[in-house]
Amino acid sequence: MLQVALAQVRLNARRFIAVSLAVLIAVGFLTATLIINSSSKASLTQSVGEAYRNADLLVTRDMYSADAAVLDEDTAALVRDTPGVEGIYAARQTYVAFGKDLNVAQLGNTSEHTDLFPVDVLQGTLPVADNEVAVDKDTAERQELTEGSVLPLTAFIDDPAGEQQTAELTVTALVSASKDPQLMGTPQLYSTSATAAEFGEPGSGFTSIQVALADGASVEDVRAALQQDISGLEGVYVRTAQEQTDAVVASFTGGEDILTTILLAFAAVALLVCALVVSNTFSVLVAQRTRELALLRCIGAARSQIRRSVIVEALIVGIVASVAGVLAAIALVGGIITYLKNIPESGFATLSVSPLAVVAGLGVGIALTVLASLVPARAATTVAPLAALRPADDVRAGTRRGRVRLGIGLVLLAVGAALLAVGAVKGNLLIALPGGMLSFVGVLMCATLFVPSLVRTVGRIAAPLGVPGKLAALNAVRNPQRTSATSSALLIGVTLVTMMMTGAATVRTSLDGVLAAEYPVDVSISGPIDDSPFTSTDEDAARAVKGVQESVLVPPAGMTETEYGPYGVYALDPADAAKVLQDSTLVLEPGVILMPQGTTEKTLTVQGAAKSVELKVVVSDSSQLQPLISSETAETLGGLPAAEADTYPVQPQLWLTVADGLNTNELMDLRTDLAAAVDVEDYAVSGSAIERGAFEQIINVLLMVVTGLLGVAVVIALVGVANTLSLSVLERTRESSLLRALGLTRGQLRGMLALEAVLIAGVAALMGSILGSLYGWLGAESALGSFTTVALSLPWLQLLAVLAVALLAGLAASVLPARRAARLSPVAGLAAD
Repeated sequence: MLQVALAQVRLNARRFIAVSLAVLIAVGFLTATLIINSSSKASLTQSVGEAYRNADLLVTRDMYSADAAVLDEDTAALVRDTPGVEGIYAARQTYVAFGKDLNVAQLGNTSEHTDLFPVDVLQGTLPVADNEVAVDKDTAERQELTEGSVLPLTAFIDDPAGEQQTAELTVTALVSASKDPQLMGTPQLYSTSATAAEFGEPGSGFTSIQVALADGASVEDVRAALQQDISGLEGVYVRTAQEQTDAVVASFTGGEDILTTILLAFAAVALLVCALVVSNTFSVLVAQRTRELALLRCIGAARSQIRRSVIVEALIVGIVASVAGVLAAIALVGGIITYLKNIPESGFATLSVSPLAVVAGLGVGIALTVLASLVPARAATTVAPLAALRPADDVRAGTRRGRVRLGIGLVLLAVGAALLAVGAVKGNLLIALPGGMLSFVGVLMCATLFVPSLVRTVGRIAAPLGVPGKLAALNAVRNPQRTSATSSALLIGVTLVTMMMTGAATVRTSLDGVLAAEYPVDVSISGPIDDSPFTSTDEDAARAVKGVQESVLVPPAGMTETEYGPYGVYALDPADAAKVLQDSTLVLEPGVILMPQGTTEKTLTVQGAAKSVELKVVVSDSSQLQPLISSETAETLGGLPAAEADTYPVQPQLWLTVADGLNTNELMDLRTDLAAAVDVEDYAVSGSAIERGAFEQIINVLLMVVTGLLGVAVVIALVGVANTLSLSVLERTRESSLLRALGLTRGQLRGMLALEAVLIAGVAALMGSILGSLYGWLGAESALGSFTTVALSLPWLQLLAVLAVALLAGLAASVLPARRAARLSPVAGLAAD
């Protein structure tokens, strides 16, 4: 029987092309996910480990334990004096503000043992005096710093005398920027240990003590000696550079790799769809060979031999397709890593193909193919030798298997729907998620009962197309089980894609309402904290930016104090307030002060330069609203009180409204354009429109990634449609030839097969769109319903695009099978056995 199985694979290779392609895609996806996981860890190790790349050993403390001992000068001396230690680098890190704009930077210290210094010197010499500093090259370019430049530093922590530490340091060197992801984009400065200690928190100690061993010294011996020396220090460890790197990498995710978990979930979807395609394909292959298998039984083949023959065929296909999938995954990820290596910010990207990725890809692919063939293999032995032409019974509701399947499916559907509804009502995603999964499995189990009926009903649309249309509708439901399995594969992918689209659109709409309530205006721009406050010129400049409708200058008018502390009070003309405030119920009146959400006082005293007045408090729904009074009230105050203005500097703001309909990219560009127009940093521009743009940017990226990942499942499902149709054409060779002999033209035959594919793909896509929209809405309700009102928003254009793509893909899937059927002459087809 082994020879029979090998002969079948060799003679019918083209029948296995599509199933091999499905297995290849699914295995490639799984393997690529595992390789990405191992490569990301290797890349992270390369970047994080750069800080310890020259160290043989490190003495570190548990940064998350309040009881861990401090690594102080005594500890450093203890390590330095340990036999076998040639030199140490007691690393100290703190954060400072530098330059006129008070940018935040990390200040580290230089090393007494230069070989342990974590970055390379590109230009100049490292600081040796306490008034010298080294700057990373990227920061130097942004700040236009060179050797000899003077860099003012300001500490975030007051010194013991209660004064803020400041210093002016001279740049003596430019160094390479650290590749540590925790420092990406952060300016990095290095000075002497004394200077770093002055700007650091008193008693904070060193972050680590790196150790360089003397020639001939044993790592294990020195490690044992150091562990003995620090045995009395709680929470202090001696590690190799690799061990420390592994510990830091693990701390990033708490020991869990969320990205890989998500990718594996999508891989599981792809594998599930692949299993449906494989099982469906082998079922058709077995059905096609009913006469052949029965003949083998007649000449002495046992049931077990027939079953093993089918399984061996699946094993061969699984091995070949899985190997190809693993190789394709390695090539794909390798190409991505090669591209990333050419990008300066990602030069540390590293390809790491773990044995687990290869073994898991091969094992899952082969096991999936074999397991998916078990039911068809069993079906191959149920046909009696003398009943070669009798087709197997379909799984219908009237049969015992049909009733069991229906019962289980209905129970899962009912229980899942109930959980999904409860989760949506209570706003609990943990309840809704398993409910959605159970209900969808129930739908798939019941698919055999209603998909053929839906295809038959929709098939009536094709009736006006004449004989090809009527025949297509009949052929599409000739084998209900095969039609359901094919539709189910496509149904999974389309449902998940549609669910993500609907969920994202609903979340966008709901977030708009949340942001509108949270922020009082579309855009607000905070004034610079210097001697150049906003003026009417800045107001005009902001108004001139494309996308801005209204721009209003909001000057400070006084100071007030609540239980939460002092606030600057702003003044605005009621007519201008009506232009920019989103909440039309907020009306500025004399004697009234508008306050942010959470204010409990009934009245507040506002102090001005000339006098103080007591005003009635009106609390808004926005927590971001600045205290606001009318211009008429502000005139009686006489401006900001001088003493308060010096203690709590309050600068004018700009409040703006933006044009409706701006997309995410336009909103992000608007932020940049506004910041440039009034000469402030981007972070000074905020408001509901900006936040909406930021959220939508994140949602769009996630949606694009998720849709791309789920697209793999859709591609596999479409391969299944093409495979089913191709096998169906081969199965109906004599029938197609007979139709040709009775007058059906080649064009009509091709049209019949195209309509058949479109019917199957169209019904699956339509059902998937409906189910996906429902799941997306209920999912958004369960995720956001606890803190906001969720309004269903259907992305009609995107849903229609999914439906159109499915129909076009179904049509494309019919091209090759239809071409093959049309090329066969009626005489040759009728002669085929």
